Amino acid sequence: MDAASKKPATKKAAKKTQVGFEESLWDAANKLRGSVESAEYKHIVLSLIFLKFISDKFEARKKAIIAEYGDEYIDMVDFYAMDNVFYLPEDARWSYIQANAKQGDIAVKIDTALHAVEKNNKSLAGALPDNYFSRLGLDASKLSALIDTINNIDTIANQNEKTEEDLVGRVYEYFLGKFAASEGKGGGEFYIMSSSFFTNECHLHKAA
Repeated sequence: MDAASKKPATKKAAKKTQVGFEESLWDAANKLRGSVESAEYKHIVLSLIFLKFISDKFEARKKAIIAEYGDEYIDMVDFYAMDNVFYLPEDARWSYIQANAKQGDIAVKIDTALHAVEKNNKSLAGALPDNYFSRLGLDASKLSALIDTINNIDTIANQNEKTEEDLVGRVYEYFLGKFAASEGKGGGEFYIMSSSFFTNECHLHKAA
């Protein structure tokens, strides 16, 4: 009976950890206030989460390609597309963004990454923002702190039987709820990436 009583406690603890993570991410995003309008920072956060997600998928697929075919195919777009994964050149990978997070031109590097993702994946044509981060004039230190927080997101399915969609989708829904609550109804229209976007269906939805 003692063993049975421990199981619910474990699940509860896991849930609490996840909620704490979401709140931590929200707090980091909230620090962008003062640098940009609140109507803008939702796009900043979701764009960065998107970059982290597709990069994690890319790295996992890259390892699988090496294991099955060898490293001569790791830069062939078709080998990623066949598994519904976006191909990412080096300057579009999260590892590159994270390594340069403390640089003063990190906003430019993020814009370059988004442009490279779109250029190398025809299904994304016109879907990603163009020079968005550079135009905002963000405080580099605040943007760096947000990148560090997002770096802790494990978007690949883990041993607790959660899928990528569970992990990223939960963060996505949490943020949309927070954004909606902070703006209220009539806060203006904006374009957001739907949760299906994170699973590579690549659609933009209009939300109000």
